[in-house]
Amino acid sequence: MTTSPTEELPTAVRVGLRLRLDNSFSSGPLDGAWWPQSRDLQDEAADLIDHFPHPVGRISRLLFSRPDWDSVPGEPSVRKIRAARGIVKIGSFPSDDTHLVVLSMATGDRLRLLVVPHDTAPERAEKIMAQAADDRNTYGPAQLLGLNGPDQSQIGQQIWDNDGGVS
Repeated sequence: MTTSPTEELPTAVRVGLRLRLDNSFSSGPLDGAWWPQSRDLQDEAADLIDHFPHPVGRISRLLFSRPDWDSVPGEPSVRKIRAARGIVKIGSFPSDDTHLVVLSMATGDRLRLLVVPHDTAPERAEKIMAQAADDRNTYGPAQLLGLNGPDQSQIGQQIWDNDGGVS
């Protein structure tokens, strides 16, 4: 298909925030799951920040796993997300393939969310999200996503104790 300079390409239709939370926020490996709609960290994190459930709290910081997101070669890594709710500092894990975002809430609480790849089939994504948000779940991200590798879900408890996070 060719387009003229004035003709716009169709844009992807966004749906509401795809998020499942374990409301007990117990000490399991995960507190829920997030299924972003793309690999664009700025757009997706802004959506998460702006539409995160108000009763749960306000996100003050976000820690992410780099392999889950696209990066632009030669561009500096993202250090903050501009969202309607304000600017939120972000950092990345010191090790890769955690498949997590760790949300530091304004209350000081931390939530560990599994990142379900954006291109996961809807039925499978819903099943994974439901299991991640189940307070009886004992599986970490790699197990829920069917990946080989160590469970690194506890890494979020060791980050930002001193206003840190790797960028």
